[in-house]
Formats: sequence, structure tokens, C-alpha cells
Amino acid sequence: MNSALADYRAEFPITERYAYLSHAAVSPINRRVAAAVQGYIEEAQYDSPMNLFPKWIGTMGDLRQRLATLINAASPEEIALMPNTASGINTVAVSLPLRPGDNVLVLDGDYPANVYPWQQLAYKGVLTKVVPQRNGGLDLDLLTARIDARTRVIALSTVMFATGFRNDLEAVGRICKERGIYFAVDGIQSLGVLPMDVQACNIDFLAAGSQKWLLSAPGAGLLYVRRERLAELEPGAYVGAGSVVDFMNYLDYNLTFPATADRFNLGTPNISGALALHAAVSLIQEVGVERIAHHVGTLVDALITDLQERGFILCADTAPQHRSGIVVAQVPDGMAACQKLESAAVIATARGAGVRLAPHFYNTVDEVMRVGAALEG
Repeated sequence: MNSALADYRAEFPITERYAYLSHAAVSPINRRVAAAVQGYIEEAQYDSPMNLFPKWIGTMGDLRQRLATLINAASPEEIALMPNTASGINTVAVSLPLRPGDNVLVLDGDYPANVYPWQQLAYKGVLTKVVPQRNGGLDLDLLTARIDARTRVIALSTVMFATGFRNDLEAVGRICKERGIYFAVDGIQSLGVLPMDVQACNIDFLAAGSQKWLLSAPGAGLLYVRRERLAELEPGAYVGAGSVVDFMNYLDYNLTFPATADRFNLGTPNISGALALHAAVSLIQEVGVERIAHHVGTLVDALITDLQERGFILCADTAPQHRSGIVVAQVPDGMAACQKLESAAVIATARGAGVRLAPHFYNTVDEVMRVGAALEG
């Protein structure tokens, strides 16, 4: 770790106790997020919320701008704040103009938040088709073979949660653009650790939660909707007082939706969650996503090399283009492996066929090199 990144370790008190390698599950709270939430609580105890709302709303506006920059959206008007990934994906699923006989392609092994909302559309006569995975993730030939004339949506995660396989979003985006298919992406396993460009990847919808690689507390997130797609969505799937133009005019009952992602705002926001996420995203952008990706790539390279030299089988293709921030090593009992690691002051997660390791930018090579020795011990 270079000296500039090492300076940030003090922002993560967890480092005083553990080598925390479980950011693909839930991130530990860092000092900046804690300060943002504590500041909110302190202010709200001693001042009128009516006096504080303009400040909070201003911070939430800046958060939308930062999130738009993080994913290279064309405008913050394409960003809606959400409570979690599933809320964003469900919002998209029920708003798309899908008809009986249409189908949606999902990838076998993907997280349920990006499968169940599409399966639920069976009540509308929409079929969800499962594409087999290969080597831990997406095979473009298998995906292409499943596309037919009634395929309307391809739903895919940036990174497979149970294997760490990084899917080729640009290739899928090209296919979707060429064939007029909606492209919906679950970005929670990459936002904050890997670069994201929704325009270059032709992504129509992207949802992600706050609690993993974005380094914030649970209960916040985002939904990106490409501006050109907004007019195609069917209004009224979910509506509330905050969903309409002139939303402060409560007794007008003017059910007119704005031409922005604001139409998906239902009502009172999760202010503390948004302030926490603002602090976390600000930290990530201060460090720089490219620099984060480079350092995490170094950690992952070291981890993969060490585990393979020790004879561990990994759950995904380790070609550079498929590597992410996640490494999953096959073990007979994932929970037992995690307990063994914790006894060596390393935190990991049992997932899929083994133990999942997921370091972030404040972790060190020395920390990840403790994993193999601890698993063998």
C-alpha cells in the first residue's frame, strides 16, 4: 500500500481489530460515515427539522450529482435515491411496458434481488428465462443463444456475488442496443471499487445499495434510469406525495409526473442514510475509483496467486478481464473456514461453494496474505 492510501486506514477503526475482507457482504462503518450520522442526530435534537430540511435536501442533491459522476450518468436527473438494490430493480420491473409472452433473461447464480422481481412478472404473463453460467459467470454465446424475438430485458449483475466473476457489461450492452432490448444492471458488487460507465455500457437501468463497496451504512442506495427510457416507463407503478411535479402543493392532487427520475421518489426520504452515503461516496471520490481499482486489483492478484499455490480451487475464471474485488475459494465447509479465519483476526463470508474474500482500498497485502496460511492452519 502506498503512503497516500495508508493515510486512510485511520478512517476505518475496524483495522485495529481485524483484517476485514468482507466488503461484498456489509462494510464496516468508517469515521466519516459515523460523523455524518452523528451530526444529523445532534442537529435534529436541538433544532427544528423545518430549519434543517433545506440543508439536508441540499446535501441529497449533491449526493445525486456525485452518484451521477460515479457512474458517468448524463445528468443527476437520471438518479433517484432508493432504500436498497431490490427497491430499484422492482421499480424498473413493474414500470417497464412488458406484455404477455415477453421474456426476461437472467443469469444462473445471480443474486435473488436481480431474479425475483423478474420472476414475479409471471402474473403479467412475462416469462423469466435462466441462462446457464460458465466458469462462474456470463458466457456471451450462451446468452445470445437464449435471445429470441420476445426477449425484452436482459438483467445482469456487474459481478457475481457467489464467485467473483466480472461480467462483460460492454458486450451485453452492445447486444441490447443492437436488438432493442432493455439492459437492467445490479451494480452493488462493483460500485465503489471498480469504474462504472453506464453510457459506454449502454445500460438503461442500474440499481445498487449503500452497504457494500460504497462503504456506507445499510438502508440507502440509488436507481439510475437513462433519460431516454423515462418516457417509455408506465407511470403509476409506485406513487407517493413526492412523485409528482409541485409536490409541496399537497391538496392540488395533480398527478403529473416529472420528466426525471424524481418520479420514483415516494415521500419522506431516509435522511440519515442519504447523509451517510454522501459521506461515503465523497470519501471514495476523494481517494479516486481508478486508484481504488488498481490497489484492490493488486490485493486480489496476490490473494489468487497465494491460494492457487497452496492448492485451493477458485470458483471463477481468473482471467484478468473477469477479476473483480471478490475471490471465492472452494472449501468443504464455508462457515467453518470463516470461523477459522476469524480466530486469526480475518473476517470473510461463507458464500457459494466456499469462502468469499473481498478486500477494499484500505486493506494491505499483508492482510490478504494471512488468508491462505489461516485456512491451512
